[in-house]
Amino acid sequence: MFFVFDVETIPDFDFLRTVLKQPDLEEDALLEVASEELARNKSGFLPPMFHRVLSWVGLWISNTGDPKEKVEWTGLDEKEGLEKLFSTLSKYKDYGLIHHNGRGFDLPLINYRSLKHGLQQPRRMSHYDIKYRYSQHNVDLVDEFSNYGASSWPKLNHLGLLLGIPFKQAGEGNQVLEMYRKGELAKIENYCYEDVMATYLVWLCLRHNMAEIDTIKFNQLRDRALSKLLEIQSTDPKTD
Repeated sequence: MFFVFDVETIPDFDFLRTVLKQPDLEEDALLEVASEELARNKSGFLPPMFHRVLSWVGLWISNTGDPKEKVEWTGLDEKEGLEKLFSTLSKYKDYGLIHHNGRGFDLPLINYRSLKHGLQQPRRMSHYDIKYRYSQHNVDLVDEFSNYGASSWPKLNHLGLLLGIPFKQAGEGNQVLEMYRKGELAKIENYCYEDVMATYLVWLCLRHNMAEIDTIKFNQLRDRALSKLLEIQSTDPKTD
Protein backbone atom coordinates (compact mmCIF):
# COMPACT_ATOMS: atom_id res chain seq x y z
CA MET A 1 0.00 0.00 0.00
CA PHE A 2 0.97 3.61 -0.59
CA PHE A 3 -0.26 6.73 1.18
CA VAL A 4 -0.52 9.77 -1.11
CA PHE A 5 -0.74 12.85 1.09
CA ASP A 6 -0.46 16.61 1.44
CA VAL A 7 -0.42 18.97 4.43
CA GLU A 8 -1.64 22.56 4.69
CA THR A 9 -0.15 24.86 7.30
CA ILE A 10 -0.10 28.36 8.68
CA PRO A 11 2.78 30.06 10.49
CA ASP A 12 3.13 29.30 14.19
CA PHE A 13 2.92 32.92 15.32
CA ASP A 14 3.40 32.16 19.01
CA PHE A 15 6.64 30.30 18.28
CA LEU A 16 7.81 33.04 15.91
CA ARG A 17 7.27 35.66 18.60
CA THR A 18 9.37 33.60 21.00
CA VAL A 19 12.19 32.99 18.51
CA LEU A 20 12.30 36.58 17.28
CA LYS A 21 11.73 38.08 20.74
CA GLN A 22 8.86 40.17 19.40
CA PRO A 23 5.98 39.38 21.80
CA ASP A 24 3.78 42.31 20.77
CA LEU A 25 4.33 42.51 17.01
CA GLU A 26 1.16 41.99 14.94
CA GLU A 27 1.05 39.00 12.64
CA ASP A 28 1.76 40.54 9.23
CA ALA A 29 4.66 42.60 10.55
CA LEU A 30 5.95 39.51 12.35
CA LEU A 31 5.88 37.56 9.09
CA GLU A 32 7.93 40.24 7.37
CA VAL A 33 10.61 40.06 10.05
CA ALA A 34 10.53 36.26 10.05
CA SER A 35 10.87 36.09 6.26
CA GLU A 36 13.97 38.27 6.42
CA GLU A 37 15.62 36.56 9.36
CA LEU A 38 14.52 32.93 9.17
CA ALA A 39 13.69 32.09 5.55
CA ARG A 40 16.33 30.39 3.44
CA ASN A 41 14.86 31.24 0.05
CA LYS A 42 14.01 34.27 -2.05
CA SER A 43 10.28 33.74 -1.64
CA GLY A 44 10.48 34.26 2.12
CA PHE A 45 8.69 30.96 2.80
CA LEU A 46 9.52 29.85 6.32
CA PRO A 47 11.25 26.53 7.12
CA PRO A 48 9.06 23.64 8.35
CA MET A 49 9.82 24.24 12.03
CA PHE A 50 7.94 27.55 11.99
CA HIS A 51 4.62 26.21 10.66
CA ARG A 52 1.75 24.40 12.33
CA VAL A 53 -0.58 21.83 10.78
CA LEU A 54 -4.05 23.04 9.86
CA SER A 55 -5.21 20.30 7.48
CA TRP A 56 -4.05 17.07 5.92
CA VAL A 57 -5.58 14.70 3.39
CA GLY A 58 -4.36 11.24 2.46
CA LEU A 59 -5.36 8.66 -0.13
CA TRP A 60 -4.54 5.00 0.38
CA ILE A 61 -3.77 3.26 -2.91
CA SER A 62 -2.71 -0.27 -3.74
CA ASN A 63 0.72 -1.07 -5.17
CA THR A 64 -0.92 -1.23 -8.59
CA GLY A 65 -2.34 2.27 -8.20
CA ASP A 66 -5.98 1.50 -7.35
CA PRO A 67 -7.45 4.03 -4.89
CA LYS A 68 -8.75 2.40 -1.70
CA GLU A 69 -9.62 4.98 0.95
CA LYS A 70 -9.52 8.73 1.55
CA VAL A 71 -8.69 9.97 5.06
CA GLU A 72 -8.61 13.58 6.23
CA TRP A 73 -8.41 15.98 9.15
CA THR A 74 -8.85 19.74 9.44
CA GLY A 75 -9.04 21.79 12.62
CA LEU A 76 -7.41 24.04 15.18
CA ASP A 77 -6.20 21.33 17.58
CA GLU A 78 -2.90 20.37 15.94
CA LYS A 79 -2.16 17.61 18.43
CA GLU A 80 -5.49 15.97 17.62
CA GLY A 81 -4.70 16.18 13.89
CA LEU A 82 -1.30 14.57 14.33
CA GLU A 83 -2.74 11.82 16.50
CA LYS A 84 -5.27 11.01 13.79
CA LEU A 85 -2.53 11.01 11.15
CA PHE A 86 -0.39 8.61 13.16
CA SER A 87 -3.38 6.38 13.83
CA THR A 88 -4.09 6.35 10.09
CA LEU A 89 -0.47 5.49 9.28
CA SER A 90 -0.56 2.62 11.77
CA LYS A 91 -3.29 0.86 9.78
CA TYR A 92 -0.78 -0.94 7.54
CA LYS A 93 2.64 -2.37 8.39
CA ASP A 94 4.77 -1.91 5.27
CA TYR A 95 3.21 1.05 3.49
CA GLY A 96 5.03 3.55 1.30
CA LEU A 97 4.58 7.31 0.89
CA ILE A 98 3.93 9.45 -2.20
CA HIS A 99 4.15 13.24 -2.11
CA HIS A 100 5.52 16.36 -3.75
CA ASN A 101 8.43 17.89 -1.80
CA GLY A 102 7.41 15.89 1.25
CA ARG A 103 11.05 15.24 2.11
CA GLY A 104 11.76 18.96 2.03
CA PHE A 105 8.70 20.18 3.93
CA ASP A 106 5.86 17.86 4.99
CA LEU A 107 7.91 15.11 6.66
CA PRO A 108 10.24 17.48 8.59
CA LEU A 109 7.15 19.48 9.59
CA ILE A 110 5.46 16.36 10.97
CA ASN A 111 8.63 15.46 12.84
CA TYR A 112 9.01 18.90 14.44
CA ARG A 113 5.36 19.20 15.41
CA SER A 114 5.14 15.70 16.86
CA LEU A 115 8.22 16.53 18.96
CA LYS A 116 6.52 19.73 20.13
CA HIS A 117 3.45 17.80 21.31
CA GLY A 118 5.40 14.87 22.78
CA LEU A 119 3.88 12.36 20.36
CA GLN A 120 5.36 9.12 19.04
CA GLN A 121 5.30 8.61 15.30
CA PRO A 122 4.60 5.14 13.86
CA ARG A 123 7.79 3.06 13.79
CA ARG A 124 7.46 2.74 10.01
CA MET A 125 8.26 6.46 9.64
CA SER A 126 11.82 5.90 10.91
CA HIS A 127 12.37 2.68 8.91
CA TYR A 128 15.15 2.49 6.32
CA ASP A 129 12.50 2.13 3.57
CA ILE A 130 11.23 5.62 4.43
CA LYS A 131 14.46 7.35 5.50
CA TYR A 132 16.69 6.21 2.62
CA ARG A 133 16.75 8.99 0.03
CA TYR A 134 16.61 6.68 -2.99
CA SER A 135 13.96 4.41 -1.53
CA GLN A 136 11.14 3.26 -3.78
CA HIS A 137 8.90 3.20 -0.71
CA ASN A 138 9.10 6.97 -0.12
CA VAL A 139 8.42 8.63 -3.48
CA ASP A 140 9.01 12.37 -3.68
CA LEU A 141 8.02 13.67 -7.10
CA VAL A 142 10.58 16.48 -6.99
CA ASP A 143 13.32 13.86 -6.65
CA GLU A 144 11.83 11.57 -9.27
CA PHE A 145 11.60 14.29 -11.93
CA SER A 146 14.83 16.12 -11.08
CA ASN A 147 16.92 12.94 -10.85
CA TYR A 148 17.56 13.69 -7.18
CA GLY A 149 18.69 17.25 -7.73
CA ALA A 150 20.72 16.74 -10.90
CA SER A 151 18.11 18.87 -12.67
CA SER A 152 15.84 21.63 -11.35
CA TRP A 153 12.90 20.76 -9.10
CA PRO A 154 9.51 20.98 -10.83
CA LYS A 155 6.54 22.76 -9.28
CA LEU A 156 3.41 20.64 -8.95
CA ASN A 157 1.27 23.07 -10.96
CA HIS A 158 3.84 23.08 -13.78
CA LEU A 159 3.74 19.27 -13.89
CA GLY A 160 -0.04 19.51 -14.06
CA LEU A 161 0.10 21.93 -16.98
CA LEU A 162 2.60 19.70 -18.79
CA LEU A 163 0.42 16.61 -18.31
CA GLY A 164 -2.94 18.29 -18.94
CA ILE A 165 -4.10 17.93 -15.35
CA PRO A 166 -6.52 20.79 -14.54
CA PHE A 167 -5.83 21.46 -10.89
CA LYS A 168 -5.02 24.32 -8.51
CA GLN A 169 -8.42 25.93 -8.99
CA ALA A 170 -8.92 26.65 -5.28
CA GLY A 171 -5.95 28.99 -4.82
CA GLU A 172 -2.25 28.95 -4.07
CA GLY A 173 -0.54 27.78 -0.89
CA ASN A 174 0.19 31.32 0.27
CA GLN A 175 -3.57 31.95 0.38
CA VAL A 176 -4.13 29.36 3.11
CA LEU A 177 -3.48 31.93 5.84
CA GLU A 178 -6.06 34.24 4.28
CA MET A 179 -8.62 31.42 4.13
CA TYR A 180 -7.83 30.56 7.76
CA ARG A 181 -8.41 34.14 8.86
CA LYS A 182 -11.80 34.05 7.14
CA GLY A 183 -12.71 30.84 8.96
CA GLU A 184 -12.80 28.87 5.69
CA LEU A 185 -11.44 25.59 7.08
CA ALA A 186 -13.59 23.45 4.77
CA LYS A 187 -12.20 25.35 1.79
CA ILE A 188 -8.65 24.65 2.99
CA GLU A 189 -9.38 20.94 3.26
CA ASN A 190 -10.87 20.93 -0.24
CA TYR A 191 -7.76 22.68 -1.52
CA CYS A 192 -5.59 20.07 0.19
CA TYR A 193 -7.64 17.22 -1.32
CA GLU A 194 -7.17 18.78 -4.76
CA ASP A 195 -3.39 18.72 -4.27
CA VAL A 196 -3.52 15.06 -3.23
CA MET A 197 -5.47 14.07 -6.36
CA ALA A 198 -3.06 16.08 -8.53
CA THR A 199 -0.10 14.34 -6.88
CA TYR A 200 -1.73 10.96 -7.44
CA LEU A 201 -2.36 11.76 -11.12
CA VAL A 202 1.23 12.89 -11.69
CA TRP A 203 2.47 9.71 -10.00
CA LEU A 204 0.22 7.61 -12.27
CA CYS A 205 1.63 9.34 -15.35
CA LEU A 206 5.17 8.75 -14.13
CA ARG A 207 4.58 5.05 -13.42
CA HIS A 208 3.00 4.62 -16.86
CA ASN A 209 5.91 6.45 -18.48
CA MET A 210 8.33 4.07 -16.73
CA ALA A 211 6.32 1.05 -18.01
CA GLU A 212 5.28 0.05 -14.47
CA ILE A 213 1.54 0.33 -15.25
CA ASP A 214 0.15 -0.98 -18.53
CA THR A 215 -1.68 1.45 -20.79
CA ILE A 216 -5.18 0.02 -20.41
CA LYS A 217 -4.92 0.04 -16.61
CA PHE A 218 -3.40 3.53 -16.66
CA ASN A 219 -6.18 4.97 -18.81
CA GLN A 220 -8.81 3.54 -16.47
CA LEU A 221 -7.14 4.90 -13.34
CA ARG A 222 -6.40 8.29 -14.91
CA ASP A 223 -9.99 8.74 -16.12
CA ARG A 224 -11.36 7.91 -12.68
CA ALA A 225 -8.91 10.27 -10.98
CA LEU A 226 -9.61 13.11 -13.42
CA SER A 227 -13.33 12.68 -12.80
CA LYS A 228 -12.76 12.86 -9.04
CA LEU A 229 -10.55 15.93 -9.45
CA LEU A 230 -13.25 17.74 -11.41
CA GLU A 231 -15.76 16.75 -8.73
CA ILE A 232 -13.53 18.25 -6.03
CA GLN A 233 -13.18 21.46 -8.02
CA SER A 234 -16.92 21.77 -8.52
CA THR A 235 -17.62 21.39 -4.78
CA ASP A 236 -18.39 24.54 -2.82
CA PRO A 237 -17.24 23.72 0.73
CA LYS A 238 -19.37 26.55 2.14
CA THR A 239 -22.52 24.63 1.20
CA ASP A 240 -21.40 21.27 2.56
